[in-house]
Amino acid sequence: MASLRIDVWSDIACPWCYIGKRRLERALSQFADAVEVDWHAFELDPSAPRELQSESYAERLARKYGTSLTQAQAMIDRVIGIGLSEGLHFDYSIIRSGNTFDAHRLLAWACKCGLQGGLKERLLCAYFCEGAAVSDHDTLVRLAGEVGLDTEGARVLLAGDAYAAEVREDESQAKAMGINGVPFFVIAEKFGVSGAQPAEILLEALGKAQLTLALVAPSNSEGAICGPDGC
Repeated sequence: MASLRIDVWSDIACPWCYIGKRRLERALSQFADAVEVDWHAFELDPSAPRELQSESYAERLARKYGTSLTQAQAMIDRVIGIGLSEGLHFDYSIIRSGNTFDAHRLLAWACKCGLQGGLKERLLCAYFCEGAAVSDHDTLVRLAGEVGLDTEGARVLLAGDAYAAEVREDESQAKAMGINGVPFFVIAEKFGVSGAQPAEILLEALGKAQLTLALVAPSNSEGAICGPDGC
């Protein structure tokens, strides 16, 4: 039987995307059949500057939602706690926010090289756990090299506009499908699952998709997502 395909739209600067990735991996570890995972670009904030923002994550969250710093920190603490339950150690005190478009271009290239999964994991970990600036080209080149990509090739790519069209195509597809928050999983090109659903829900969805290859709602529950207005 041909391997099942999962297309995932997500961003680097999206905690629920990292949590959703871990939950998907847990579901796949319990799924008997072969699965191919392709990662697609989705920018939560396409207008974000390349330059790093000086305000803290809590300050940015408070400004976005019009809440107090205390309330914003409570939101962050909740995500940190859920991340820990999935083995992720988010450190919001060192996150360096910035534009993720070039990181997505690099991921599109990594897909052609068969190393997209490794780079996706490395970028998420670097951003959320190590305080890396994923908008900085030198940082991106280093991270690319760490997963086996050619560093000179990565530097040349980032200096130009290679794979920009592929990123824009991903984003156009997301818009056409009505995707307004991530993570968003499309199984077998027909079955959509929105949000960082629990591994059990994803496993159920995989089983139903394999059997029916039809759009079936896995659950009435809604998984948490990040959208343009925040997480």
